[in-house]
Amino acid sequence: MSTAVARILDDLRQRGGLKGSDVANVTAVSPATVSRWTAGSASPHPKTQLLISDLRYVVDRLTEFYSPEETRLWLYAKHPLLEGARAIELIHDGQADRVLGVIESLRDSTYS
Repeated sequence: MSTAVARILDDLRQRGGLKGSDVANVTAVSPATVSRWTAGSASPHPKTQLLISDLRYVVDRLTEFYSPEETRLWLYAKHPLLEGARAIELIHDGQADRVLGVIESLRDSTYS
């Protein structure tokens, strides 16, 4: 039986090109824990669910511009608009709004 978290993790894999180890890094758990979430045999802590939700929202926004492979690379690249920080680390630190601000600037420049 597929849980909501398992469906989100599958979506992150398909649309964002993210692996279980990527989700493990963002949520500070082991890849085995992410595998249990994917299998539906365990559930993440509510705070961890917030991180996964933020990651999914960022990936949703990035898919407007990039393929899954490019999305994953974008998340791991250092960005000048983030003062050299990596988006994936900022999401881990609860700063998804900073990342979303940069994505919004991409959107503005695309549609201007």
